[in-house]
Amino acid sequence: MNNGKTINPTIIVIFGATGDLAKRKLFPAFQNLFLDGRLPEKFQIIALGRAEKTQEEFSSYVIENLNNFSRKPADSDSNTEKFISHITYLRHDIDKEESYRELDSKLNSIDQGFGVRSNRLFYLSIAPSFISTISVYMKKIGLTANVKQDRIIIEKPFGYDKTSAIELNEMLSQTFKEEQIYRIDHYLGKETVQNILAFRFGNSMFEPLWSRNFIDFVQITVAEEVGVEERGGFYEGVGALKDMIQNHLLQILCMTAMEAPASLAADDIRNRKADVLKSIRRIKPEEVEHYTVRGQYDAGFIKDKPVPGYRQDKGIAPDSTTETYVAMKIYLDNWRWQGVPFYLRTGKRMQEKQSSIIIQFKPVPHSTFTYGSEGMTPNRLIINIQPAMDIKLQFMTKKQGLSLALRPAEMVFDYFACSTMSPEAYETLLSDALAGDPTLFMRWDQVEQAWDAIDTIQQVWKNNAPTDFPNYKAGSWGPEAADELLARQGHAWVDNTSHVVNEKIEKK
Repeated sequence: MNNGKTINPTIIVIFGATGDLAKRKLFPAFQNLFLDGRLPEKFQIIALGRAEKTQEEFSSYVIENLNNFSRKPADSDSNTEKFISHITYLRHDIDKEESYRELDSKLNSIDQGFGVRSNRLFYLSIAPSFISTISVYMKKIGLTANVKQDRIIIEKPFGYDKTSAIELNEMLSQTFKEEQIYRIDHYLGKETVQNILAFRFGNSMFEPLWSRNFIDFVQITVAEEVGVEERGGFYEGVGALKDMIQNHLLQILCMTAMEAPASLAADDIRNRKADVLKSIRRIKPEEVEHYTVRGQYDAGFIKDKPVPGYRQDKGIAPDSTTETYVAMKIYLDNWRWQGVPFYLRTGKRMQEKQSSIIIQFKPVPHSTFTYGSEGMTPNRLIINIQPAMDIKLQFMTKKQGLSLALRPAEMVFDYFACSTMSPEAYETLLSDALAGDPTLFMRWDQVEQAWDAIDTIQQVWKNNAPTDFPNYKAGSWGPEAADELLARQGHAWVDNTSHVVNEKIEKK
């Protein structure tokens, strides 16, 4: 949410610069920020890795990845050469103090060249197990001693349960101040997620309807077509509840359900999001089965191509009980949302890649119209986050002709119709971090409350292994129990599959 704030000379240090995240997201994001004029005039990127690479080898490696993953591929012009000239590769051993002293010497040398003590942004693109070691050495060497100028970015997962998250935060608090820590969740950098604030609080017509008085239920879906790919070893110790629900979906929930902030100041917005997490009704151990569904995919078909089941993927135990799907119903115990169910679901190997928010409004109290055997189509507001990026309002209109018949219609705001070059989520978040704007990053109390909201579910699932895994086919929308979860309340998952929605509108 950085609105062009001037950025001082900056040194960006990337731990794990030869890793998958750096090559797919970080270097492309920094390149695009550079091409868009969003980096300071004086900046340097120090890329740290274990591999023995010459500067020329690493530069070629970065260019190759920019061509593969950036929305603005590298080319032979001077702009690419200028960007690459700002990158220095250093071989770094995380476990050795000498490596940090060499880094400190390099930072001081760059500052001398800039003629000023630069801002420092450290991106920890490494496994969580290395955070403690890096933090200890950074404190000992004094790499982040300037609270106002030095920041660190930490990737999820921030811990693996509430207890470990608290321990990690206590360790970090011994080295850094809270205002220096930027806990990143890339979903908060997506255009359509950010636009929820503008959509809700910048328009008088929707905010009065945004409550229990008019909304029947809310559905949040983050579905993936892919399986675990090469991440089997990592995913076995995580699962969908921790990998997706605890961070991505709960953060989307916060943006959807939060109260209006007093201003766009970071703390005002983050306070309102924290209020949502605190208001989530905690599920009791004996209620977990009633409010949640977990699943694991079996072999099936994705776009008519056969794919293996989760247990057949590389690095997965043949009797694994790790969930690849979660559906749950939650309530917010506050004035605005009391009694409104929020349905959350996420899964791998689903029928279609889709991230969306569906707000279904209550039916009209009395309808003068008849509408065939299907009845009236409910009014819905659909916010598609990815791969589609749009906001749709579905409502009833008169069908063309002499009879007074109705048909559903849609009003659509499509991001791609406005621009096909929308910034990637990491570009937005890195720009904010460079400017010292923490609005879209997780504050500690948000992290703690998010873990607390799923803590009981974690414990119950850990102590009660599922007996029906695998329980849904790859290419489906999950286990049947997820449909039953909503059916008990007379609801159903809204079919927001792209071709189905289009067919319904065209037919009617």
